[in-house]
Amino acid sequence: MSSLSQTVQNRDVRQLGINPNHWYVVARSSEVTNQPINVVIWQQAIALYRDSTGTIHALEDRCPHRQVKLSHGQVIGNELECAYHGWRFNSAGECAAVPYLAENQKLPNCQIRHYPVKEQDGFIWLFPGNAEPTVEPLGLPEWEHLNYIATVSVINTQAHYSYLIENLMDMYHGHLHQDLQAWAEASLQDIDEDNHRVDAHYIAQSYYKIDKIWSISQLFFPAFRKLHPEPLDVSYVYPHWVSTLGQDFKIYCLLCPISETETKAYLVHFTSLNSFWRLHKLPVWFRRFIKDSLFGAAQKLLDGLVIQDV
Repeated sequence: MSSLSQTVQNRDVRQLGINPNHWYVVARSSEVTNQPINVVIWQQAIALYRDSTGTIHALEDRCPHRQVKLSHGQVIGNELECAYHGWRFNSAGECAAVPYLAENQKLPNCQIRHYPVKEQDGFIWLFPGNAEPTVEPLGLPEWEHLNYIATVSVINTQAHYSYLIENLMDMYHGHLHQDLQAWAEASLQDIDEDNHRVDAHYIAQSYYKIDKIWSISQLFFPAFRKLHPEPLDVSYVYPHWVSTLGQDFKIYCLLCPISETETKAYLVHFTSLNSFWRLHKLPVWFRRFIKDSLFGAAQKLLDGLVIQDV
C-alpha cells in the first residue's frame, strides 16, 4: 500500500483540504474579459481580469482599504480599480493609485495577494499555493488538435470534492445512466498507483465505433450502436480526473474545490475524428471550421450525465 493510501485511510476524507501546490481550473477562457469576475478556490475569493493587452491576472478579491470586493470594480489600463474609493492595484497586488491623494502625498503601503495564473487549453488555471509552482497544469492536447471535437459541461455540487472523485472512479453505476453512458460491463484488469495518481484499467463493452462519416450519429440514435470490447482507462491525476474509451472518446474532469461542502468542476468531452483519414487532407482552415462548428456536439449527452450524477 502506498504512503498516500495509508495517509488517506488514517484520516476522515471528508475533512481533507486541498493540496494548494497544484494547478486548479477556476474558469473558462471565454468567461474572463476586461470586466473582473469573482472565483473561489478553497475558501479563497479571487478576482480574475484581463488587462489592456488581454493578459489574465488574479488578485485577492478584496480592497485592503474597506474590504470591498475588487471584482465589483473595473479595469483601467493594466490596473484593477476598486468601485468604492477608486484605489487601483497593479498585477502584483500593489496599490498603484489613489485618486484623491495630493501630489505630495505617498501612496498607502499596502498590498494584496496575487496568484500565479495561466491561460491554457481553453481554461484559466490558478496556483493557490504559497510556494513557486514546480509543476505544470494538466494538459488537454485535444483542445487545439483539429481531430477532436470538444463539449464542455459544468458541475456544481453541494458536496466535498472527495464525493465527486469517488463517483468518477466508480465504473459500476451504469444502471443510473441508461442510454447516456457510452459503455457497459466494465471488467477491471489492473490498477497502478503512486503518490500522485491512480490508474485503473478496464475492458468494457462500448456502444460506439467512430470509424465512418455517419458514425457520429450513434451519439443521438441508440439503434445505430453495436456493443464491442474496448479498453477503458480511468485515472485520478491529482487534483483532476481523466477517462479514455478506446480510440474514440476521452473525458476530463477539471476540479475547483470551493469549500468542504461545495465543489465546482468542468467536464470536458472529446470525440475523435482520427479515423476519417480523408478529412486530414482538407485545408487546415476548413478542418478548423469543422471543429469549431461541431463544438458542443455531445452537449445533451454530457449535460444529462451531470444531471443524473448530481
